[in-house]
Amino acid sequence: MASYLQIADDEKGHELDLFCVPRHYENDLDKVIIPHGLIMDRTERLARDIIQDMGGHHIVALCVLKGGYKFFADLLDYIKVLNQNSDKSVPLTVDFIRVKSYCNDKSTNSVKVIGGDELSNLSGKVRLVFDIVETGRTMQTLLSLLSEFLKVLFAFAFYTTHIVGVYIFISDIGFEVPDAFLVGYALDYNEYFRDLSKVKCFSKY
Repeated sequence: MASYLQIADDEKGHELDLFCVPRHYENDLDKVIIPHGLIMDRTERLARDIIQDMGGHHIVALCVLKGGYKFFADLLDYIKVLNQNSDKSVPLTVDFIRVKSYCNDKSTNSVKVIGGDELSNLSGKVRLVFDIVETGRTMQTLLSLLSEFLKVLFAFAFYTTHIVGVYIFISDIGFEVPDAFLVGYALDYNEYFRDLSKVKCFSKY
């Protein structure tokens, strides 16, 4: 199992008034679970670990939209800096896939994949950049699509302790997070809150 930074289930978080929060979100949020600086520091370390692990082999970074886009962009920025400023570098290409499995704050128990018909064109060692893994259903659906074409490795921003059947595929994890409905850093509730830079607990959960 990959190493990660654990945010305990009983984590009380940080008061909102300690941070800059858009006024139109103030009544919808409970607390800040992971400050932006901590996310960035952890992402930088993940980028370094990926560079070391790949040993110069080509990486195909496959971003799972929409929730993974912030983590994806920040991770690639750190990889780019490492490629430019170290003796070891890795060739890198990117691609995107979109999945939808939630309505409001509830799982629909079905996974809609958009863009999966183009996966057969991918080659190389793929790192699937995901946002958050909870039940594992979405991940299992993607595995069934990807394993036919690719050697799959995973890099996650966040995951919960309730994943079923996908542990063996996890190579890089940013954080283990509490079992709560989290928003911010591209995680959303009905498309809102993606623009927040920190990860916050949605107060209506």
